Amino acid sequence: MMVREDGRKNDETRKLKITKNVNMHAEGSVLIECGNTKVICTATVSEKVPSFLKNSGKGWVTAEYSMLPRATAERNAREAVRGKLSGRTMEIQRIIGRSLRAAIDPEILGERVITIDCDVIQADGGTRTTAITGGYIALALAVKKLLEDGVIEENPLIANVASVSVGILQGEQMVDLKYSEDSMADVDMNVAMNDKGEFIEIQGTGEKNTFTRREMNALLELAENAIRKIIRQQNKAIGGI
Repeated sequence: MMVREDGRKNDETRKLKITKNVNMHAEGSVLIECGNTKVICTATVSEKVPSFLKNSGKGWVTAEYSMLPRATAERNAREAVRGKLSGRTMEIQRIIGRSLRAAIDPEILGERVITIDCDVIQADGGTRTTAITGGYIALALAVKKLLEDGVIEENPLIANVASVSVGILQGEQMVDLKYSEDSMADVDMNVAMNDKGEFIEIQGTGEKNTFTRREMNALLELAENAIRKIIRQQNKAIGGI
């Protein structure tokens, strides 16, 4: 078994640190740190819905994702300066949005939108998975505030959602890859699940090698075990709703 740079076992995630209410204006906010990856997630509630949902009685959850210029080793230009979002950013936004919509009942939410902004302030691998995990916490905190303020009477949350990466590096299966591992991985996979053990998103890619069904099943088991632990940390941070 190879020794990972940070001393972790192959089935061990990086230390997860959650700091709530980092934005006094947002209905829900959290700074989530997964090792050296740090993401600020904020939830904003709006009483307006997209045109396709008007008079439907249903709400919506959407997400936006960005990376600060010096979140990486070299400065990247802001996408606002370039005038358009990169394909990578659009892909990640859609993944986060899809994952978080699986956490909520749109009819109970009612005709309102909750937007989750995920801003990466430091990247060391796993920014999208960390954003999903932190995005759910921000979403849950926003829902908690809506309930406390009497805006809604029933909790629209139907399941926790969390995410983690898994991969194969030098023939070994491991969970929660940091950048130096992810960049060298033979196989890379991102998994999002709910607390019922159901999959929401599976993105698996043979970066430098192919992988078998048996290897895929083993990676999914690694991800599931890790996500169950992450969900317990989410619930501890959120508190009762």
